[in-house]
Amino acid sequence: MPAMIVAPQPVAVEAGAKVLMSGGNAIDAAVTCAFVQSTLDPQSCGLGGFFLLNLHLAQAPQNPVLLDGPAVAGEKATPTMWQDIYLRPSADGWGYLLQGDVNDIGYQAICTPGTVKALGAMLERWGTISWERAIAPAIQIAEEGFVVGQQMSDGWKIRGAYTERTSAMEYIRRNPEASRIYLHADSSPYDAGELLRNPDLARTLRQLAEKGADDFYQGELARRISADLAANGSFITPRDLATYRLRETESIVTTYHGYTIATCPPPHGGPVLLEMLNILEGYDLAALGHNSPEYIYLASMAMKSAFADRNPYLADPEFSAVPVEWMTSKSRAAQWRDRIDRGEPIKVSTIPVDSPDTTHISVVDHQGNCVSLTHSLGASSGVISPGLGFMYNNSMALFHPLPGHPNSIAPGKGRITNMTPTIIYKDGQPALIIGAPGGNRIMGSLAQVIVNFIDFGMGIQDAILAPRFACEGDIILCQPRIPEYICAQVRPKHPIRRLAQSYSGLAMVHAIAIDPVTGKLSGGADPAGAGMPLQIA
Repeated sequence: MPAMIVAPQPVAVEAGAKVLMSGGNAIDAAVTCAFVQSTLDPQSCGLGGFFLLNLHLAQAPQNPVLLDGPAVAGEKATPTMWQDIYLRPSADGWGYLLQGDVNDIGYQAICTPGTVKALGAMLERWGTISWERAIAPAIQIAEEGFVVGQQMSDGWKIRGAYTERTSAMEYIRRNPEASRIYLHADSSPYDAGELLRNPDLARTLRQLAEKGADDFYQGELARRISADLAANGSFITPRDLATYRLRETESIVTTYHGYTIATCPPPHGGPVLLEMLNILEGYDLAALGHNSPEYIYLASMAMKSAFADRNPYLADPEFSAVPVEWMTSKSRAAQWRDRIDRGEPIKVSTIPVDSPDTTHISVVDHQGNCVSLTHSLGASSGVISPGLGFMYNNSMALFHPLPGHPNSIAPGKGRITNMTPTIIYKDGQPALIIGAPGGNRIMGSLAQVIVNFIDFGMGIQDAILAPRFACEGDIILCQPRIPEYICAQVRPKHPIRRLAQSYSGLAMVHAIAIDPVTGKLSGGADPAGAGMPLQIA
């Protein structure tokens, strides 16, 4: 069968495609692509981040693998350490506001990273190429430079959706190393079309290539990381790095109109996606018409219902009991449909949203192995240790700063995420490999693309291109390609407003569909990003 890879960064897609062209498998291509993404998209993903893999192995089709490399709180963190500087939840939903933004930017915002260990384990267990070969393209790009894209340039100059939080450029300006690498001598950011080099990152990647992933956690790199973190008040200790462990779990599953949806368990977005689909399965969506007022209202209420269950319960299952079976049951979906049909109000409790600054890779190889991989820095802490060239995550921002909550701070605890890499099966064979960056809007966007694909029979690129909407609380937000006369018919039932962006503002879905009869692949990249699918014969 042919092979294909899709991701938001064309240069990273090409690097993964070259691996497939030379005989590598989907795992090899995804690891190579992820390292290149980490070079090209330094505030969305990287060595200092976290990782979630949904893997279908052609030789073990009944047992998809979930490999989780979470960002976990350091051992010096305590549930009460920030209660005296807590201000309030951010009005725009991104995290909690503390005096000095210490949970969002700088050294105290950092959780123990998992991406390097996870990529190493992924390649060692299921890959066919060497670690050195997988990292080589990223080294070359970091050393020789890459052309800054329009999206990156705009992201540094235009304040994003989370207006109460630090801008993307402010993360960089507050750290001397980040400023040295990502700003010109006059402190101005790079413009689109300029060449940006990061030789420090190239040296770090070369050391990883030579010494292996363990060097990040127990070797020379670990010592340099630990020394810098300790000197600047981080909660992460050498023991946090040395004892860091990956989590291998089972997919959680539901059925939807004859398809099997296999996705990720807590503390990630999988339960929310499954609950949305379970609710929608009870309606004849095709009869309502795509993006009709009736469809938009029902789909939005399904999203809102799933968030009403998510927000009080979703947490790290190693620290809190999460009622996954109840949330994802058909009976719970029926209860929600009954409430929706009666027009009863649905109350969603407040919980901070996740940063949209994440990235994704979907891959299918010639043997039928399938990868859906999402990895992230949150919004990045802005911190770069001297000489190392990569940013750390800012995952402490999503912990509740007061004790007594399911997501309160605890050493070794993982923050909730909305990452939802998913594989959809038909008659036991993969039919759709899908995932997205996009914070809280990932699950609703995935649900709509899946409905477009299954209920409305769209090809995967059309399913992704179709106008979308989101509802996680008191308002439905829709892209302006949904006409106002449609919104006007929804408004009597629920508040709705149109976003400023025609294609962005929601999650950026990237997917590969597999024809169950011919094995033909078709790929879809979200037009909100710069990415593309690339097929290899």
